[in-house]
Amino acid sequence: MHPDSAAKVWQAHYADPEAVTRYAEGPPRFVPGYADMHRMTRILLAERVPPDAKVLVLGAGGGLELKALAEAEPRWRFVGVDPAEAMLKLAEQTLGPSNARVQLQQGYIDDAPDGPFDAATCLLTLHFLDAEERRRTAREIHRRLKPGAPFVAAHSSFPQATDERTRWLSRYAAYAIASGADPDKANNARAAVDASLSLLSPEQDARVLSEAGFRDVELFYAAFTWRGWVGYA
Repeated sequence: MHPDSAAKVWQAHYADPEAVTRYAEGPPRFVPGYADMHRMTRILLAERVPPDAKVLVLGAGGGLELKALAEAEPRWRFVGVDPAEAMLKLAEQTLGPSNARVQLQQGYIDDAPDGPFDAATCLLTLHFLDAEERRRTAREIHRRLKPGAPFVAAHSSFPQATDERTRWLSRYAAYAIASGADPDKANNARAAVDASLSLLSPEQDARVLSEAGFRDVELFYAAFTWRGWVGYA
């Protein structure tokens, strides 16, 4: 994962102090079942990993998924990678005592240790990358995993025909507003997603994971404009 033009736009957003301060408010309002997605991720990883698993978390800024996984699995260790320094500082604050089991690394997938890791996650991140960079990033994640290790990815993914894209983006904003987001901010987020992200359909996203070498790719999460998959190295 390295910055393309769309990723740079969102990196600037996550470098804004106000946006970082309010980050934790956003995902639960924009992503249906956000906390449940973390629980499901932990369950899917725990099916295949040892009790003292080492887990790669790509897109770890903010620390919300790291906190959820670390609190649920007190023997797991983590490497969290994110390009935004301010978001990694927020992750440190969010993690609290769990920091002792987490190594935070500023950068992209190429800056992550080679591992091998027992598992990996990439939540609410891959949609920032264009299709080719998404494929390359998935391959690099696969390369860092032990054979058979689980990988969980979840991000924005919905039908992309023009009329379908418009309809689902409207639902994306409507859900956020219904969940308490400021209407202007929700509609601005909708416009930003529409203008800057090279989104894929769920079928294309699943194919990216398979082409990267992951086996038995399964959909486990679907909520409005969001999808999540598990696959195995």
